[in-house]
Amino acid sequence: MPSSASSSFFHIVPLDRGATGSHAMDACYLCGKPLSTNFDIFMYRGDTPFCSEECRSVQMDMDEARQRIKTNILKERAARNEQRRGPPASEPNVNCAANVPVAS
Repeated sequence: MPSSASSSFFHIVPLDRGATGSHAMDACYLCGKPLSTNFDIFMYRGDTPFCSEECRSVQMDMDEARQRIKTNILKERAARNEQRRGPPASEPNVNCAANVPVAS
């Protein structure tokens, strides 16, 4: 294999910002407004930039709503699965009758 500065075991290709799906630090994650070094940048979850507290708050509200919906869906799914399977193994499905006369 010929030796060159560009050849190595791993072929490294620079990523196109738009193709990665990740947000850049040069625009608001929510509204897309360009961020300037002369103004405050409001961060959320460590690496998500916003142009204002309002944009950040809207995103936080959307994330909370999404989490509530996800939690409700998981609870409903668990309840449906429990109904299909019946009671847990620790509670056997045996009907006990006491003081029942038996014909002999």
